Amino acid sequence: MRELQDMITKRGVVLSDGVLKVDAFLNHGIDPSLMVAIGEDFKARFQNEGITKILTIESSGIAPSLTTALALDCELVFARKKKSLTMLDQLYTTDIYSFTKQKHQQISVSKERLSPYDRVLIIDDFLANGQAALGLASIVEQAGAHVAGIGIVIEKSFQPGRSLLTDAGYRVDSLARIASLKKEGIEFIEETKPLKVHS
Repeated sequence: MRELQDMITKRGVVLSDGVLKVDAFLNHGIDPSLMVAIGEDFKARFQNEGITKILTIESSGIAPSLTTALALDCELVFARKKKSLTMLDQLYTTDIYSFTKQKHQQISVSKERLSPYDRVLIIDDFLANGQAALGLASIVEQAGAHVAGIGIVIEKSFQPGRSLLTDAGYRVDSLARIASLKKEGIEFIEETKPLKVHS
């Protein structure tokens, strides 16, 4: 997705060879026009998959998931990292390891939000080691639902997340695939052909 790549190049900050800061437009400050374009691109990729629900994790995945849900005309559900007073039982839960925060955390989704009839598109802002996406897939499968695909805004392709997910049998589509992060520049893996949005 050229618009996303341009935004990463212009406003992303390489903190190290493994860390990209994108809080100017994706996961702290949010660029609304870019989010709409992201939603339309995910629609183009997944509109033939019969998606009934989108699942993400709070909070960075919510913005791109919302615009994708609008584009696909389906419901959005997000896994919570902390249980509220209204989420005491009847939950699907799993543990994930956050490499960014260097800790394990439990995520939860109310059993009311997913059914065995759902075809679920998982969306997340980043793919690095694949643990968040695997955790979300586990929740979908606990519900007896089907993982129709995994949509990633930014993939760090030099880390093992994609292989982990594809080896497990999941379809992974990433809008921007980064081959390497260096202070002098960001190298992308280019798409083999451009994707067009179909109405």
